[in-house]
Amino acid sequence: MKMKKITVAAILSSTFFFSGNLYAESTSLTNQNIQGSWTLEYTKKSEKSEETVKREDTWIFNDKGTVTITHIPREGGYYDQAPVNYEIEDGKLKISILGRAGKFDKFSVINKEETTMTLKARFGDIYQFIKK
Repeated sequence: MKMKKITVAAILSSTFFFSGNLYAESTSLTNQNIQGSWTLEYTKKSEKSEETVKREDTWIFNDKGTVTITHIPREGGYYDQAPVNYEIEDGKLKISILGRAGKFDKFSVINKEETTMTLKARFGDIYQFIKK
């Protein structure tokens, strides 16, 4: 009986150790590490969804607190959105909605590494980025 308790404790400890290390590889979102151009590779409806929607837009974050989204596909062409304000609050990304004062799109961070970033929108959609 004592051997089983020790085995279970060892398994749980190693599980927490390895899952903690996997989580630690991702860094939290800050105004400094989001700076630059991020290509939106794809979106999908949820983390578990297999189906992805290929995207081509680029989100350009600058140190003045604005983000410009460029190369947005629309009806066979592309357009660029005017810059809007963004902020990081409690580790979440808040982007102003163009033309709607005081309204924001909010994103939680799923994963943030030096050259990749995965965000989750308010209603669960996943946004997968790669740094340009």
